[in-house]
Amino acid sequence: MRKLHITSVKPGDVIAKSVFLENGNVLLGHGVELTARYIERLVRLGIDTLYVQDKHTDDIIPEDVIRDETRKDAVDTVYKTMTTLMDQPHMKGRTSLPDFGSSFQKVFREILTDLSSRRDVLVNLSNLHVLDGYFFHHAVNVAVLAGVVGLAKGYNQQQMMELGIGALLFDIGMTQVPKELWTMRTELTAEDRQRIQYHTEDGFNILRHQHNISVVSAHCALQHHERYNGTGYPRQLSEKNIHEYARIVAIADVYDALISPRPFRKSYSPSDATEFLFASGNTYFDLDLLKIFLQHVAIYPIATTVLLSTGHIGVVSYVNPLAVSRPIIRILQEEDGSPVASPYEINLYDKEWMTVTIVKSL
Repeated sequence: MRKLHITSVKPGDVIAKSVFLENGNVLLGHGVELTARYIERLVRLGIDTLYVQDKHTDDIIPEDVIRDETRKDAVDTVYKTMTTLMDQPHMKGRTSLPDFGSSFQKVFREILTDLSSRRDVLVNLSNLHVLDGYFFHHAVNVAVLAGVVGLAKGYNQQQMMELGIGALLFDIGMTQVPKELWTMRTELTAEDRQRIQYHTEDGFNILRHQHNISVVSAHCALQHHERYNGTGYPRQLSEKNIHEYARIVAIADVYDALISPRPFRKSYSPSDATEFLFASGNTYFDLDLLKIFLQHVAIYPIATTVLLSTGHIGVVSYVNPLAVSRPIIRILQEEDGSPVASPYEINLYDKEWMTVTIVKSL
């Protein structure tokens, strides 16, 4: 299969990976043939990339680190919990919600099982969802990314659960913010910005009243917008004064936000997002944690279409964990723009190709 920007997709292309609604249900399943009407609808819903079937890349299959069933269950749990709180903002977390913590313990246990069974797979967040589903899918992606870092650090079972639940629920305070504020396409006023910033304290207050959620998990909600140099909020904490769980969640939050389309901007490519993060090491983010994170994320995920410095266009077919920026590329288009007679692969890690670089993802 091949990942393409929505502007490069055409009627007759066949979907190779499902597109999801905000609650985790399937909007368009794999195997569906696209029509002009389908494409127009996907654009309206904020979908900016799709995986399509391609006879030259049918054997290229990107692996997510968690199973589709695990993701669906996790998104559904997040969706039900968050929408309940959105509908009942007066609760403000002052009362304990029945089975709240145990539901999320079950969800993250399933995520952790998947992560533990595929420790060597570089993270490739290949799930696609409508723009309105960002809030719910984002929570699951942040939990996956945070879990990868926790495992790499050798966290024990208790630490993994504390981190994972904190990551799943880190943005729960946004349920107390009027939806029109966090979906605005225009610049926020100072008053609106301040109201949104309260979501960290609102989230902490919701979580600390749940009898089966650890207070350190609640600190992920409180501190995920703190920055390593003390310029964050709500308390302008710096360095090790920010709980390590929150420092991990902060990295995962920003990375997934960058690679996701938002109402006010297009998505970043994974390579651009990782470049931004690395440049922010020991300024916004803990550099030691950031290095661990970047060792486990695919800069050029499998099935990504890329332009090479030679002018060739190809698709990433394999990512070398020892050199994530030098993948194997299946060439589909020659440097003069003509399609290849027969696709062939080049390994950018091999000596003969070391001068060739990836210019950008397409």
